[in-house]
Amino acid sequence: MKKNYVITIGREFGSGGHEIGRWLSKNLNIKMYDKELLDLAAKKSGMSAEILKDYDEKPTNSFLYSLSLGAYSFESVVAGVPNLPIVDKVFSVQADIIRHVAETESCVIIGRCAESILSNCDNVFSVFVYTDIERRARRVMEYEHIDFDHAFDLVKKSDKRRASYHNYFSDNKWGDARSYDMCIDSKIGIEKAAELIAICAEHLFDTNA
Repeated sequence: MKKNYVITIGREFGSGGHEIGRWLSKNLNIKMYDKELLDLAAKKSGMSAEILKDYDEKPTNSFLYSLSLGAYSFESVVAGVPNLPIVDKVFSVQADIIRHVAETESCVIIGRCAESILSNCDNVFSVFVYTDIERRARRVMEYEHIDFDHAFDLVKKSDKRRASYHNYFSDNKWGDARSYDMCIDSKIGIEKAAELIAICAEHLFDTNA
């Protein structure tokens, strides 16, 4: 593989994308960035980690929509950049960090429009993980310890939030096969899906080396 390479993973809620990323991180001996990006963003921006968490991968369509969600303006968080929703600031800071880690180390990056942010990089293999909603709801039932109806509703709402966030900040459509190098159904199993991603990524990076 290339000296530094990045695997980005977009995912439907409950599809196992995080677990796939964790498998890749362990077996390829590279770091995985998910919630870790929030800690790095807090250090870089000086913003509260709690604020970053509140607006991490949250949807927005406009400044007014952000206000309806209770968003702060930039002015209330970062001096000198008034009248813009904090979700934009959170995205901007995380995007800078994503670009930095992609330049400096091999890693797996979960969500946060990483495949779009790094679309001009030749060391990136982008993946979208999906599966049917019933299967995802059953997975969410297990790790959230909730009933099926609650899990099913949570899956639908989470997918809408992720799609809205992604489609606002990216020119690519969330979940559209044309937006990724590979789309994979996790019904084949987390480990098998991860193994196939690793094989395809290795082939791509070796071919482009």
